[in-house]
Amino acid sequence: MRAICPGSFDPVTHGHLDIIERAAHLFDEVLVAVGRNSAKNYLFTPDERVAMLAEATSHLDNVEVDLLGGLLVDYCRERDIDVIVKGLRFASDFEFELQMAQMNHALSGIETIMLPTAAQWAHLSSTMIREVAKLGGDISGFVTPGVAARIAAKVADADAG
Repeated sequence: MRAICPGSFDPVTHGHLDIIERAAHLFDEVLVAVGRNSAKNYLFTPDERVAMLAEATSHLDNVEVDLLGGLLVDYCRERDIDVIVKGLRFASDFEFELQMAQMNHALSGIETIMLPTAAQWAHLSSTMIREVAKLGGDISGFVTPGVAARIAAKVADADAG
């Protein structure tokens, strides 16, 4: 069975990786799809986010990373993906993801499985990571070393510019 873990992953955190790794144990194949949300202000380009995710998931043989364009359900249909996997941190995440799951099911019949994020990562968000990094805080405990280095470089470039 094939599953997809969609998200913006700007940047990928240990919370995201927790969900991806658990999905990789549950499904034969997992596609991590990097999407674009018009309401978000990104630090990294889509290609940079794909590269970070590919590096961060390289230890998982059944995980592939790709760009997502258009409707998630169309992407899933084109690639014979059976299940959408989403991580939940809080009740507000559930309310939003439930609406999305119901819409995706109404459009295509695809099912969504929601996994609670491990308690140790539930407080993380990419937005918080970006903000802490921009303000000079230590984010090394929340992202992989490769992601931390990329964030540091982006912040340094922004400060220099």
